[in-house]
Parts: sequence; C-alpha cells; structure tokens
Amino acid sequence: MEFRPADPQSFHVDLAAHALPDAVTLAQAHYSPLDGKRSRALIGDGRDDYQLMIHSTEHEVSVDGKAPITVAAGDLMIVSQAVWTECRLPETWLRVVALERTRLARLLPRIDARGCYIIPAATPGLRLFAGYAELLRQSPPGDAEAAALAARHLYDLVAHLLGGVVPGDTARAGGGIGAARLALVKKEILARLTDPELDIGAIARRQGVTPRYIQRLFAAEGASFTEYLRESRLQLAIRSLREDRTGSIADIAFAAGFQDLSHFNRVFRRRFGCTPSDVRAEALAGRSG
Repeated sequence: MEFRPADPQSFHVDLAAHALPDAVTLAQAHYSPLDGKRSRALIGDGRDDYQLMIHSTEHEVSVDGKAPITVAAGDLMIVSQAVWTECRLPETWLRVVALERTRLARLLPRIDARGCYIIPAATPGLRLFAGYAELLRQSPPGDAEAAALAARHLYDLVAHLLGGVVPGDTARAGGGIGAARLALVKKEILARLTDPELDIGAIARRQGVTPRYIQRLFAAEGASFTEYLRESRLQLAIRSLREDRTGSIADIAFAAGFQDLSHFNRVFRRRFGCTPSDVRAEALAGRSG
C-alpha cells in the first residue's frame, strides 16, 4: 500500500515482523494518523495474498470502489491484495497476519468471491486465532518443523473462521484449532504457575472452554493437564535450586506452586533421580570450585 501521513512533520511508525514457512508473516505496528491506498496501479505488481488485520481503533475502509464501511476496534478485517483498497486510519495499534491466497484457497475454494471480509470481534474463534498469532509473534517456534506446523495451524484457524462466511464454502480446516488452543492453555499455565490454587477449572474458565476439552487436548499428545502442570513446576524448582543461593528448599518449593513439601520432595526425586538437597549442594560446590 501507499501511505500518506496526516501530519508529515510528526509522523511516526513502529513495526516488528516475523516470517514463518508457507508464506506466513506476523507483524505488529503502531503509527500516527494516515491515509492508505492500494491503487489499481499498485495491483499490477501481481500480489494477491490476504492481509488479516486487527486495529485498536475504529476506522473506515473502501474496497474495490464501493462505499466506505466502518470497521470497529477489535474486528478482524481480511483483505485481498488483488483488489483496490483505500482507508483512513487514526493513531492505532495494528496486528497483521499475511497468508498466501493459493494455500488459503485450498481450504476455502470460493474465498475469491469477495475481496474483503469483516469478522466481528465477538465471533467465536477470533480470540483463539488472534491469541495464537500473537503467541507465535512473541515466541517464534524454535525449529523449522515446529514453524511449518504453526503456519499450517494459522491457515486452519482462518479457514474455520471463514467457513460460514465465504459464500458456498465449508471450512476444510485440519487440526490447527486444537493445537492453537493447547498452545494458549500451556501459556496460561506457565503464566500462573506459582499460584498454588491453579487447577484445570480455572484455566478452562479463562479460556472459555470446558475442563473436559482441555483434558482431551492434552490426551491427544499423550499427556495430561496434571502432568504438564507438575513438570512445569518441577522445572521451575530445579532452576531455582541451581540459581538461588539464599532461599530454602521449602521456600523454593512453595514459590513454584507446590503446597506440600513432602509431596514436592517425592515427585522431585522420582523425576530427577536425586533430592532437592543434592541439586542445591552440587550447585553450591560448582560455584565455590
């Protein structure tokens, strides 16, 4: 697009982007007021990917020469780069996911029926898509295989969102929906790991799903909620034992979310083959040596 700042003297923009396989780009931007246009001349560049955008402020957009429509803050706007587009934007935060048309059309063969789709913020599944995309942007997958899998999940999520919107199409999404939800569940667990009252019911309420659904997600990868929570707390505890020279073993156990010291000692020894005291002594010996 071409952009024209409302005030060139005070214009500012902050942009961060990350690329994934399968022509996926994740980005976040913050900029001052501007007008944007993808003119008919620019369309000649041949780009036909889809831009999926969520703005923090309400704005207007005109697509393919039609009358402007209002897009509310938090709505998802999906626009083809193959159509003429014009918008007027106030100062805003913007999150963007770019997807390749060809790959998206495999899941939604009639997506080209319209050049723009607006998905209201309250639409079921939108929060999951936006949260998963932001998780990937903040914590990109660590290897090529995981990155490729994450990219496929994003295509699946968008197909699920648009399955009832694209004329004549039914979503052909794969397993990306469950995988994305499980990633957000794990993120929620890690963020609240030190809360001794944390349980599956609390996570389910915050995620807007049932505890049974979360159990099925973990079971699909051969684990359970309880096992993941315990393992995460044990990893936190062993890191603290190696790095914290002043806290007692009991303090470290309780800080990691364990409520019973005897239980902590027992599961720690079963997991690592040694006691917390052994780990603390080895860490202190290493520093003194």
